[in-house]
Amino acid sequence: MMSNRTFTMIKPDATSKGYTGAILDQIIKAGFSIKAMKWTKLTKEQAGLFYEVHKERPFYPELVEFMSSDKIVAAILEKENAVADFRELIGATNPANAADGTIRKIFAASIGENAVHGSDSDENAAIEGDFFFSKLERF
Repeated sequence: MMSNRTFTMIKPDATSKGYTGAILDQIIKAGFSIKAMKWTKLTKEQAGLFYEVHKERPFYPELVEFMSSDKIVAAILEKENAVADFRELIGATNPANAADGTIRKIFAASIGENAVHGSDSDENAAIEGDFFFSKLERF
C-alpha cells in the first residue's frame, strides 16, 4: 500500500553550515507539509541502529561517525506520492550527478556529506519515522 508520507533528515553537514532553514523552505515550496519535526543529536549507538542496513558495507563506520558528529533535523513529510517526489527534490546521492535545483546540488559537498536523507520506499519511510517519532509527536 502506498503512503503519502516520507521521512527525511537534514544531516550534520547541512545543519552545521546553517542550511536548515533554506532546505526546509525548499521542502515546503515543493508542496510537502511537515507532520513531525525535531532537532536532535544522534549518539553513535543510535546512528548505528538507524543505518544498520548498511552494517556490512565498508563505509558504515564512517557513516555512523559522521551522523553522530553534530545535530540533525528529523522530519516526517506528507504529500501525494511523497517518497518518489521527495527523492526527486533531493537529487542524486552524489551531488555532482544531481540535477540543477535539487537540494543536494545546492547544499551537498560530497557523496558522504550530502545534506539530506530521504526514505527510498514507503516501507522504509514508516520504519524510519517510527525510529524518531512516537504517535503523539505526529500531526
